[in-house]
Amino acid sequence: MSKLERRIVEAAEAALAQRRFVTAVDVLTGVRWLHARHVDVWRQGRAATLEELCAVDGARMAEAVTALRRWALAKGLTPGESAYVSGGRDRQELRFLSAGDDTAFRVHWVSPDMSEARRRQLAERQSKAPDLVAVEPQKAWECAGCGGTGPYLIMENAEPYCLTCADMDHLVFLPAGDAALSRRAKKESGLAAVVVRFNSRRKRYERLGVLVEEAALALAEERCLADEEVRLRRRERDRERRAGEDVEFQARMAGEIARLFPGCPPERAKEIARHAGQRGSGRVGRTAAAKVLDENAITLAVVASVRHLDTDYDRLLMSGVPRTEARERIRTTIDLVLGRWRAENVGA
Repeated sequence: MSKLERRIVEAAEAALAQRRFVTAVDVLTGVRWLHARHVDVWRQGRAATLEELCAVDGARMAEAVTALRRWALAKGLTPGESAYVSGGRDRQELRFLSAGDDTAFRVHWVSPDMSEARRRQLAERQSKAPDLVAVEPQKAWECAGCGGTGPYLIMENAEPYCLTCADMDHLVFLPAGDAALSRRAKKESGLAAVVVRFNSRRKRYERLGVLVEEAALALAEERCLADEEVRLRRRERDRERRAGEDVEFQARMAGEIARLFPGCPPERAKEIARHAGQRGSGRVGRTAAAKVLDENAITLAVVASVRHLDTDYDRLLMSGVPRTEARERIRTTIDLVLGRWRAENVGA
């Protein structure tokens, strides 16, 4: 098995363990040819093809999908076709490649252990058109229809349009923060769009709220007031359940760190797991791979801890040293620490 195929299999295994199905997009992001933000841009209809955002060309992408298919068939997974539709106003079919047939990219592979009911739910979700997406731009922009501008843009035929030209200027903005209100307002609204903004620090699009019809928002507010107490009790139960799950997950991660790096002090292993596995942090410990205790993801969490606590990395950044150069300067120190923590197992 080639090095590339090993990387593809690792990415596919992690996605399968997490969701019980795997797609070509899972693999392309898993091997780091794509970032999640690239997939967001593509799904919003702001890129003609996924290939133009990928770190490799279409031939290399096709090679990865072929390897995915080979692995999936050997594992006895069941194929199904996914619909990839733009989140722009035009709802155009998304393209993976600049040229050639991209049918193989649209296949998702499902675990044979998945129940029939769950398969039907998956098929319905995969075939459902995504939410319309309106973007809060960070720079000045011009509407392709009227030449004007506005607080949000929506893509149509790979060009930005203001809400007036997109026939959506009658909608009102509901900020994120109340999940029940947003869900109900969006459900009651005949036309709605999710509003996102790019977070340059986290390198991803984040949800700001939704655009909905005013009457739908009023109805949703009435329903939320009627069952507010019930929802408060449910949220408290959910909070306690998630806290228990986080403690269990971080304990398992600390155990895996101890197995891979037996020389790592136990308290340090626990601290790495707590930090990397913090819910909502966006850190490596919350990735799909880490959640199934993938060895590479666990190692990355340990490396991040060593980088910040056992080297001069932070001081170098504060003194103005470029990030790539700072990482190169501390590479030897990281290797020494990791080697020492690994070597403790030799004499055991």
